[in-house]
Amino acid sequence: MGESSLPPPSATNYVFLVGHFAILILWGLSQYVYIPYPVHLLSLVTAILYVSCHQSLILAPHVHETLVKHAAAAAASTSSSPAVIEPRETLRKEDAYQFPIVGSFALFSLYLAFKYFDKDFVNMLIGLYFSVAGVIAMTITITPYMDSIIMAPNRNFGWMWTMPHNLPEWLAGPSPWDLSLELAFSHILSLFVALIIITLYFTSEKAWFLNNILAISFCLQGVRNFSVGSFQIAAILLIGLFFYDIFWVFGTEVMVKVATNLDGPIKILLPRESIEKDPETGKLNLSLLGLGDIVIPGFFLALMLRFDLHQYLSLTTKRQEEQQSSSSKPQQEQPPLYDIMHVEHAAFPKPYFHSSLVGYVIGLGTTLLVMFRFKAAQPALLYLVPACLGSSFACAVVRGEVKSLLEYTEEVPVDEEEEEKVEGDDDKKKND
Repeated sequence: MGESSLPPPSATNYVFLVGHFAILILWGLSQYVYIPYPVHLLSLVTAILYVSCHQSLILAPHVHETLVKHAAAAAASTSSSPAVIEPRETLRKEDAYQFPIVGSFALFSLYLAFKYFDKDFVNMLIGLYFSVAGVIAMTITITPYMDSIIMAPNRNFGWMWTMPHNLPEWLAGPSPWDLSLELAFSHILSLFVALIIITLYFTSEKAWFLNNILAISFCLQGVRNFSVGSFQIAAILLIGLFFYDIFWVFGTEVMVKVATNLDGPIKILLPRESIEKDPETGKLNLSLLGLGDIVIPGFFLALMLRFDLHQYLSLTTKRQEEQQSSSSKPQQEQPPLYDIMHVEHAAFPKPYFHSSLVGYVIGLGTTLLVMFRFKAAQPALLYLVPACLGSSFACAVVRGEVKSLLEYTEEVPVDEEEEEKVEGDDDKKKND
């Protein structure tokens, strides 16, 4: 899988493009036309997962390494600062074990806050956090659309600035602080649009359709930028949250109380029966799905898609090497297997992703069916975790690739992390 001077194959993932349009159309149409709640939820969440998982292909080890090399080569040829390629954020096994415990602590803390403090005051504090996080998430989400709209050269603005400090590293991080900033014109326009949306969100009493813009942005950026590391780590995380969800929903009132009292974009809100307000209460009857029920399984689905890419690259490269070794003709240079700058459009078999996505849809559909049947809140992960893990593992059994699935990892070795940190510190010293 070395470098090649031949042009990469051109491909367009039309389903990926349709996913973008589906999110926009469902969001806009649902404000004027009632879409049956199960259809609305299943189609919207499926589109979100398909788009975000394909965007996460940049986290695949081979893709990320190639992007770093391309950025360094481009900087060397133009004598400019290299493009910033963020290091891969990968969950470790220790973190996966602790996640349900940390989540339980945070959930119960919110429950106590709502129980002993004024609800509006708690929501105001949480709103301040989400206003900042929401603007960042929306800006990153909107920028690609702005890039495709803006026809003029996308000029960059910013500054280079570092600030030394004498504080302990465990408290304030390594010295100096890197306060450099570089924004393209499209970033500035996207930031402006995000500020308008967040302002409308708070001045319109947090309308459900504006809530969904923030919630969808959080989902897209969360799945796109985070890796659960391996199938084994993902299984530990999902199984732990499986019992976490069952306990806090069925065993206590905590989950339901927090979900209904927390007035923030941590859930997808959709009209349940009509887009008209209830004449008695003056409010719209809404149903919700927590972002954790999208993002957490989304991490796993994205991992399965990157495993599909890994299998395709490994098998295709092996096949090419075998053909060249058995041929008496001079070896010819092979073109890249995909366009590194548009890896989300790469054409390759996706059996694990598709089976996991189908499993997710079946699991979420089962959740809705049981919820409507018993007219009670359901822990979605109770149905989603077995569906996602079971469908992907069954796919591996059928294909005879169980060993490959269990051995696949995206974890960054500790020595590699330390090396990246040292290189980053050296770069900062050179800039100083």
